Amino acid sequence: MSTPVPGHVPTLQLTAPTVLVTFSGPDRTGVSSRVFSVLAEHEVEVIDVEQLVVRGRLVLSVLVTEPPDSAAFEADLATAGSELGLEVESVRGSGDNRPRRVGRSQVVVLGAPLMPGAMAALTRGINRLGGNIDRIVRMARYPVTAIRMEVSGADPDALQSELASIGHEHGTDVAVQEHGILRHAQRLVVMDVDSTLIQGEVIEMLAAHAGCQDAVAEVTDRAMRGELDFAASLHERVAQLAGVPASALDEVYENLCFTPGARTMIRTLKRLGYRFALVSGGFTQIIERLAADLGIDYFAANELEVVDGRLSGKVLGRVVDRAGKAESLRDFAEQAGINVRNTVAIGDGANDLDMLAAAGLGIAFNAKPLVRDQAQTSVNVPYLDAIVYLMGITREEVEAADAADRS
Repeated sequence: MSTPVPGHVPTLQLTAPTVLVTFSGPDRTGVSSRVFSVLAEHEVEVIDVEQLVVRGRLVLSVLVTEPPDSAAFEADLATAGSELGLEVESVRGSGDNRPRRVGRSQVVVLGAPLMPGAMAALTRGINRLGGNIDRIVRMARYPVTAIRMEVSGADPDALQSELASIGHEHGTDVAVQEHGILRHAQRLVVMDVDSTLIQGEVIEMLAAHAGCQDAVAEVTDRAMRGELDFAASLHERVAQLAGVPASALDEVYENLCFTPGARTMIRTLKRLGYRFALVSGGFTQIIERLAADLGIDYFAANELEVVDGRLSGKVLGRVVDRAGKAESLRDFAEQAGINVRNTVAIGDGANDLDMLAAAGLGIAFNAKPLVRDQAQTSVNVPYLDAIVYLMGITREEVEAADAADRS
């Protein structure tokens, strides 16, 4: 067998003969080392390797250059396969088996439950757009089923549009991200607060102290559906809070309920160096404390005026409205030194739409129909930590990291 020359990098000709060797059968310890030991006995180069284990069943494929002695090569492979209890197949071809095609995307599918009909429709949609599914892996089984597909050959924007529509028809959430180098860079996650990070609306909780919760809730709902100008509706609602003791803010804060999975999502992504920001049409007196409690890096919200220990019914300064949320996202990205294309925005209301559009990945979380239809990606399961699967993180990795912190 020839010895590689130090500093020499061999170049495989596109038409050079190759052999794709595939081992399949029950998984067991030492398969890979045994296979590569056999290959090491022959003068071949390793060009590509792929391995997958599903429920204890192994598929290991190795693409190598054509060996000088094909008969001895095949005999050694057969012997190894027999010893390992695996089937062996050899296919001859030329050059690299699969040059990377233009348009590589990561497609994540979320379902609770995930049904075969949804997967059939989604994979047909990928095929119609000229895409090829190179790999499929499971990201999570609980509390939702999350499946990631690596797709090549289709335009990512076209995939997002087509698959989101298909997913909606089948009650399944789909997110598409371009599979480029920026996917590995540090990210900034910008979140809405009311009905996203927390359950419910803070202004309605405060309105309960003024005896006008139902009236305020009706205006809030119309504003979130995009039927009212947000700034005008905020002034209208806040005016009804005049006279409420400022101590009500403390009471509301103590009774806030986080959306299931919120702390898990933040904890997991902060381990990876992600930055976080809160951008809210709510109130600084609440948002500032949330940011401190959760270790949030940046925040922007509206400030309620307090006079003699009571709410005056006025908001101080400029309202953080629909345009203000998008502006805040850009400002925070600049402060963090993070490309806007590497920001993630999460929200549920019409006042979040500009922010979702400005972000590299805009996610409508359990959103109003208007928002869901216009956002790049929609997540309609009630667990905020489902967002981590869109980032390429598996449930097993989350649980392992949490266990390591407890030990």
